[in-house]
Amino acid sequence: MRKPGVPHTYVIIAILIALSAVLTWLVPGGQYVTLEDGSVVYRSTEASPQTLQVFSALYHGFVRQAGIIVFILVVGGAFWLLNATGAVSAGISRFIGAVGKRDKLVLLSLAMLFSLAGAVFGMSEETIPFVGIVVPLVVSLGYDAFMGMLVVYVASNIGFSSAFLNPFTVGIAQEMAGLPPFSGMGYRIICWTFLTLLLLAAIWIYARRSRRVVADEARLPSEAPLSARQKWILAVLSATVVVLVVGVTVWEWSLPEITGLFLGMGIVCGVIAGFRPGRIADELLAGARDILSAALVVGFATGIIVILQDGHVVDSILHSMQEGLDGSSPLASLSAMYGIQALINFLIPSATAKAAITIPIMAPFADMVGVSRQAMVLAFQFGDGFTNMLTPTSGVLVAALAMARIPYSRWVAWIWKAVVVLLVLGLLLLCLPLVADIAF
Repeated sequence: MRKPGVPHTYVIIAILIALSAVLTWLVPGGQYVTLEDGSVVYRSTEASPQTLQVFSALYHGFVRQAGIIVFILVVGGAFWLLNATGAVSAGISRFIGAVGKRDKLVLLSLAMLFSLAGAVFGMSEETIPFVGIVVPLVVSLGYDAFMGMLVVYVASNIGFSSAFLNPFTVGIAQEMAGLPPFSGMGYRIICWTFLTLLLLAAIWIYARRSRRVVADEARLPSEAPLSARQKWILAVLSATVVVLVVGVTVWEWSLPEITGLFLGMGIVCGVIAGFRPGRIADELLAGARDILSAALVVGFATGIIVILQDGHVVDSILHSMQEGLDGSSPLASLSAMYGIQALINFLIPSATAKAAITIPIMAPFADMVGVSRQAMVLAFQFGDGFTNMLTPTSGVLVAALAMARIPYSRWVAWIWKAVVVLLVLGLLLLCLPLVADIAF
């Protein structure tokens, strides 16, 4: 259910697609070109205004995000099948009985773990299946789905934004800026520690205010022994989580491998539960059908990027922002770089792609205005990370919301104030070394 006056998620996306099409008529065409010497220059190109393409953009959006859409459908079906076995609900009941009043400690521990994962190896897409695992657990403890998103998605995003070892942001950006790999780690660790502690405090406060008495909590069968089938199913689920962590950190798995892992988990659990093949297929289809509407949002949202890219205006918008920095003081220039990165994130949600486009431009400009390249890279990190929690063009956000069963419009209404606070704190942390003459 949506709050009164809050537009439907699809309506919001449709409006953004229409506005993007209007921009292609108003903004001149252009693109950044990499020369043989490695330098990046901007060149004007013929404009390509978009009109009826707003309808075909939906098709291209689905094609571009087919991997994530299939992933959501398969994982949704797998978890539906897993829940049909009854093992998860039985295990959660026993967990609630074992945790007792230590539930807040569990929440804080999980949040710390996911924040560290984001800071060290850039956990992003990998959070999606964990949302599907943690949210039901958190809800069973008496909290809402938003708490589950805080513990998994927001925590990993905080770590991603203030990362000190993330190869996808810090590593790539510093390489392109000509800086030693993962240099300036000391100040980045300070930023990560501060922001993570702030998140933990927010979780603690929200937990105290939002926890409700679980229905029939006193009668939960926490002491009832698990059956042999249930124990084996929970063992398979635990092994899946372990393999997932090892896969993404050591074996460099991506969505195809993760999708296969969870599909295999669902089928194995169905077999252990004694389901016939037809029952397994029915449960998988029921889960996919239940999450279909949310999965389709990913394709619709990608249509925004399709319109802007096909209209050749993304680079033009970036170039105009870069030109606006000329003549600014170091402090003003650094603040503007931060703002530009945050705005660009709505157009280019991929951190790697954004680094490839912006860092070669921002690095020499930072030298010209007296801003250190380390500060410029940190501006890229903060600008890229915090707004990930709002941009509808982020496939990870939309997929995580789909797994948590939270409409995008409700999420924005709930999280936007926190994002504003993070953006302000990011600006203060960014400018502190420049004002206080602190070396990275």
